Order: sequence, then structure tokens, then C-alpha cells
Amino acid sequence: MTTTGTHDITRRGILAGGAASVAVTAIPAVDAAPSPAAAPSMATVRLDVNGTRRTLSLDTRTTLLDALREHLQLTGTKKGCDHGQCGACTVLVDGVRINSCLTLAVMHDGDKVTTIEGLGTPGKLHPMQAAFVAHDGYQCGYCTPGQICSAVAVLNEIKAGIPSHASVSLTERPTASNAEMRERMSGNICRCGAYSNILEAMTDVAEARA
Repeated sequence: MTTTGTHDITRRGILAGGAASVAVTAIPAVDAAPSPAAAPSMATVRLDVNGTRRTLSLDTRTTLLDALREHLQLTGTKKGCDHGQCGACTVLVDGVRINSCLTLAVMHDGDKVTTIEGLGTPGKLHPMQAAFVAHDGYQCGYCTPGQICSAVAVLNEIKAGIPSHASVSLTERPTASNAEMRERMSGNICRCGAYSNILEAMTDVAEARA
């Protein structure tokens, strides 16, 4: 469409001009001097880690996983998904397994934390560590610390009579059957697929305990 005046006006030109005006007005104003970020809230956290009392000054947003890895240099505990889905960060807190990436360090002030480094040493392996070696319960090894910590806790859960979805009933004491151990270990993912070897290692330890 055109006009008979000195300027030619087209529909395309009108639309383009209107879009440019909207874009300019939509740009938010930028402060010349943005306010500085507030200082993080800090807290003193006391943890009993692998039998040693540790005192840390931490940002209250620090996860237990980051406290162990970044502040205590206990890098055996792995950061996998950081969303509590793979189990690589599994540790024992007061004997109970947890995903350390999903909990804040300040929530465990005074707690007893056991990582893979605290289960055994190269010269004196924990029975579960020795069984994983004997049955090749790992390949790349990345998930292995979490797998071992979880496996230790699983046998303790069964011994304590804590039921699972695979238990026969809520009243009968569960046994270390394949179904029980597979169900209880389902939160620990092995990308290399060493599940059958892990199960064999756990079975050996369970039978030795019996």
C-alpha cells in the first residue's frame, strides 16, 4: 500500500517500526551503581567425621556433600547428579544412609558422619570393601563409594527388621534375599551395570554375618 504524498509508507515498514518501539520500551533500566550482594550467613558446624571431631565455619547454604569434599577434602564421596537421584554421594549419618547432596551441613551439627574413607583402610578393608574387590563389584569406580556405604546400611536395615517394598510383610523379619537387596539398593545407580557383581558381594557379606 502506498500514499500519494512525498513519502512512501508500506505495511512492512509500519510493522517493523512498531516492533522496534516495543523492543526499546521493554529493555529494563540499568542502575548506574548496583547494590553490593549481601554477605553470606555463616554458622559454626561441629561434625564427628570418621571418628574425628571437626569444627567448620560454613555458609549456611553448604550441603553436607560440599562440606565433606571441599572443606574436609574427603573426596571419596562423589558428586554425581547433585539431585539425589544417583546415590554416588551416599554416606552414613548416625548409622543411617543418606544422600549428602540433599541435606545441609548445618542440619547435622553434632552428628556422626561416616564416609567411604572411614569404613576401612587399604591395609584393613571393611568386609564389604573386600567383597567388592573379590567380586569385581565396580568398573569405572565412580559410584563405588556410595554403593559400598549403601550396601553396608542395607544389611544393617535387614538385621534390624526394617521392611521394604520387597518384604513379605510388615511384621515378618526380612531376610537378605536377592529381591530384598535389589530393592533396597535401587537408589544407587551404576552406569557400568555391575549390579550382579554388587549383589554377589553383598550376599557374601550377609552369609558371613549369618
